[in-house]
Amino acid sequence: MSATPVSFKIGNEKLIKILPGASNRLLGLLKKQGREENGALRIAVVGGGCSGLQYKMDLVDGPANRDIMVTSAEVRVVIDPKSALFVSGSELDYSDDLQQGGFKVKNPNAVVTCSCGESFSA
Repeated sequence: MSATPVSFKIGNEKLIKILPGASNRLLGLLKKQGREENGALRIAVVGGGCSGLQYKMDLVDGPANRDIMVTSAEVRVVIDPKSALFVSGSELDYSDDLQQGGFKVKNPNAVVTCSCGESFSA
């Protein structure tokens, strides 16, 4: 009994680009979880936050059906087609800053962003 192959598309950095700070952090996290071989960062856009939409990020074992997978700065990123509409052209960075640190998405589609930087509307 073999597993059904996953059907996904390959995208490019026009969808999302991982900057060096985020790449270093993500590669370290994937290695720590034993996922450096096939693991990926899943980025989704979900309803919520003070501006209406927010990012949800998880480390996963690989793409799911219908996902778009982009390899950028040695990191595999998987995004569902609906979320891809909102993140197209975005860049993901990471900062160690105590106040404003963490993963940050620079999204050219965001019309309104909130002051906390965690949500947006497009």
